[in-house]
Amino acid sequence: VAGRRVDRRSPGAHSWPRRAVHWRSDPGGNCLVHPGADDGGPAGRILIFGAVPVAQALGAVLAHSVPVAGGRLRKGRILDAADLAALTGAGHRQVTVARLGSGDLDEDAAAQAVARALVPDPAASGLTVQAVGTGRVNILAADPGLARIDAARVHAVNAVDPAITLATVAEWHRMDPGGMLATVKIIPYGVDKTSVFMACQAGRAALSLARPVLRHATLIETIVADEKPDGPVPATDSKGYRITAERLARLGVDLAAAECVAHDEAALSRVLVDVAARNAVDLILILTASATSDSQDTAPAALRRAGGAVAHFGMPVDPGNLLFIGDLRGVPVIGLSGCAKSPALNGADWVMERVICGLTVTRAEIQSMGVGGLLKEIPTRPRPRQPIG
Repeated sequence: VAGRRVDRRSPGAHSWPRRAVHWRSDPGGNCLVHPGADDGGPAGRILIFGAVPVAQALGAVLAHSVPVAGGRLRKGRILDAADLAALTGAGHRQVTVARLGSGDLDEDAAAQAVARALVPDPAASGLTVQAVGTGRVNILAADPGLARIDAARVHAVNAVDPAITLATVAEWHRMDPGGMLATVKIIPYGVDKTSVFMACQAGRAALSLARPVLRHATLIETIVADEKPDGPVPATDSKGYRITAERLARLGVDLAAAECVAHDEAALSRVLVDVAARNAVDLILILTASATSDSQDTAPAALRRAGGAVAHFGMPVDPGNLLFIGDLRGVPVIGLSGCAKSPALNGADWVMERVICGLTVTRAEIQSMGVGGLLKEIPTRPRPRQPIG
């Protein structure tokens, strides 16, 4: 069966390869592919994919792995004379190949071009662009931080050509160093050079890492008891403190020795004033013994009494509904809900991580977290969302 000749411009044409051509580096450091006169017009956009006689496969891309004496020829290999001899010696009369035209980029060159456009300056972006292989380039976080993703640009890249794909983690997903933030994959063995150029333009600088800018936090816990109700006491052994310290450490934030105070507006207000006066503190967290059920409840009222402001109370994320966020003398303040004592993901993670990374968290942003905001049930919750048993 002879190989098919496919015109990419014709209806129903396959999005298959053509080998590479023009490259240049622009002032921004991008390695882009530019359509040029050597496309050869429609003739340069014709490709062959299919089964051909072995003798006609020289220089073509092997579409599927084939067994030969002493092993296998792996798919994606550019067939040379020795390969043809091995195929003939193994009794193969035909082989399925893709032959790239002058207007194509091979899969590796195309993937590399798109990845470089997405991350034109890896060091500044906080990302690492890995070496290309089998039409794939993985993009990793170089440091801890949050995935900053221009979703519109990602969608635009994926809309250019079915042969070009870009997958990412969710926007603002917390990244550990070395974690994969995105992957570029070219589906066939090559793709039209013009499509690669368009994808590079569409995705320019779409990916980066929001790195932590806050480094020192303090946790204030309230108690409903008679333990020194008028002043702070160390509480570094509490579960809330340990879990919070672990959360902060993921982003390189130090947690000072905890403050423990009676669950009382005046007492909490005094501790807030004292903590805010410490120059080394750039984030204040409040974990109350009794749930905050209103914007005028103990913790929000104490923040206002200390001279601060409450920007927003409540969020459409569960667990995490009872969070509030505010400010005290330029220091961000986050009132945590009781679920923060669990290491499981909750709404406080989303807000705290963004604040730590220097992102402004507005009322509108919090209110837009509802889609995807129904998180895993906490088994010990007094009122589970669904009956047990």
